Amino acid sequence: MASIASLAEASARQRTVDVHGQAYVLHEFVGAAPLRGTYVEGSEATGDRRPQGFLVSQPPGAVTPPHFHDTDQFQVFVAGDGHFGKMAVAPVTVQFAAGHTPYGPIRAGAKGVQYYTLRQRWDPGAKYMPAMRDRLVRGRQRQRLAPAIASGQAGPALTTLMPSEQDGLFADVYRVPAGESLIGPDPAGGGGQYQVVLHGALLLAGREYGRLSVRYAAPEDQQVALRAGSAGLVLLVMQFPREAVAVA
Repeated sequence: MASIASLAEASARQRTVDVHGQAYVLHEFVGAAPLRGTYVEGSEATGDRRPQGFLVSQPPGAVTPPHFHDTDQFQVFVAGDGHFGKMAVAPVTVQFAAGHTPYGPIRAGAKGVQYYTLRQRWDPGAKYMPAMRDRLVRGRQRQRLAPAIASGQAGPALTTLMPSEQDGLFADVYRVPAGESLIGPDPAGGGGQYQVVLHGALLLAGREYGRLSVRYAAPEDQQVALRAGSAGLVLLVMQFPREAVAVA
């Protein structure tokens, strides 16, 4: 189930959606990007269980009001400037929100802001607060927000952004020197992984994936060697919590 896409490939699959009167551009990396900027009653019937990952280009001055989603997700701010709630965000800032955890607003600055939205499963759309408070499932709320980090090659081999939690949630940054490799974390320990190239290139299956490429690995996928290109590799690895198993 593993998949990988470059920024150029994702940009070839981009679409524009309306979010409260503002045009947001979505670049599709994994699965199907949203068709609209808000939840529409009954849209769950058109979805599936596959992961969903895309890059959002939010225009200057645009505001995404507080809202929540049904599925767990990471957001990674990679360009521009703005605020997430009351906190200023700059590249590279990482956030995790469990399904049914309200967050926001996201306010784009004068340069606009770009961020990945990387979901464990397809989502039927943003449910804005407080109008859709009655759709909120209580007891699932969890949010983590890591401070911004430099994305260049200089730095320690491993930087922990979100320490590993009992159910498998974590976010780490790996720095691999040019021409070298290491074995990445085993996706079997959680509910799926996203990997984002922050600097340099990832060499995989005879191909070089440059900056802002995205790879998804399901829990059943094998560990892979993280091989660096000629400029080295800085790779952000984010792992979802294991999904709860329903008991009859």
